[in-house]
Amino acid sequence: MLIETHGADIYSAAEKAGIKENNIIDFSSNINPLGMPESVKVAAVNSIAYSDRYPDINSRELIRGISKFENVPESWIFAANGAAEAIYRIVFCLKPKKGLVTAPAFSEYENALNMIGAQVEYYNLREESDFKIQDDILEHINFDTDIVFICNPNNPTGQLTDMEMTEKVIDSCRQAGSAVAVDECFLDFVKNKEEYSSVKFLGKYDNLIVLKAFTKIYAIPGIRLGYCISSNEQIVEKLKMSGPPWNVSSIAQASGITALKEKDYIDRTVEYIIEQRKYLIKELNRLNIKTYNSCANYILFKIQYSLDLKDEMLKKGILIRSCSNYKNLGENYYRIAVKTSEQNQIIIKALKEVIGG
Repeated sequence: MLIETHGADIYSAAEKAGIKENNIIDFSSNINPLGMPESVKVAAVNSIAYSDRYPDINSRELIRGISKFENVPESWIFAANGAAEAIYRIVFCLKPKKGLVTAPAFSEYENALNMIGAQVEYYNLREESDFKIQDDILEHINFDTDIVFICNPNNPTGQLTDMEMTEKVIDSCRQAGSAVAVDECFLDFVKNKEEYSSVKFLGKYDNLIVLKAFTKIYAIPGIRLGYCISSNEQIVEKLKMSGPPWNVSSIAQASGITALKEKDYIDRTVEYIIEQRKYLIKELNRLNIKTYNSCANYILFKIQYSLDLKDEMLKKGILIRSCSNYKNLGENYYRIAVKTSEQNQIIIKALKEVIGG
């Protein structure tokens, strides 16, 4: 049986379309269009020479780098084999009986909760509110709620939750005895990200866990590297014990240590994403496609046509993300990444050919 994923499965897409993977333009995965920094490539290649020995089981140098980058103590940090591993470890170590997730949102929160038999409750984000979290989410946080997952910016909508709303959720969870995990894996693509990051709340709330990833912003999904931060050091220690050791390879550690020094690369990325996202939204709107106010490196949109847009685009060698399997979305919703200027022009041209305009 083949594993089904939420996106980025160019292998199955290539098999279905009868073409090679390298001939597919993948708009289904939200990876930095500037590509992997050259310094990270060099670090990854050089680290192979040391792959004849076990990696540092404690990721010491990497965690020192993250500590400096995030301005938090080293003892608050857990390094993971991608953010997905961190999500599953959080669930495995806290063993919640009931979890609250927003809908739509990243499916791995729900999948992890289902894996341990936890009850999953959904807070439906409303289209008329531009899919933004409203105050009524607090009504869903009760003493039987063990954990709440918040994605900021949300995937797939790209919406940001402001700090006032986020702190209301964290504080309500603390009063209810609940943990809250805030997924900030796409926040590095946002201008003035510090205004929206929950890292500033870590010292104040010991029920808070913030998730981060190198995968998207540094364009290294094949290397697998993420981390989470909590001022609750007992949670951090439980995270370390909730899965197998040596979870972060030598190659991943070396890549992360180097990536953390690439500040100019991040600044260039943010400006590029803003420019190209504006272009895509403008062109989509010209095609009478409804878009939403994304602040991330991807765009959720809704078509008014009765056709399988993902299938039609694949015929043109373009893979997009159908959002039909997201909770609280329908078959007419799709998500595309913001890619290079050339690739963005290609997808707009293809869309015009498929739906007219």
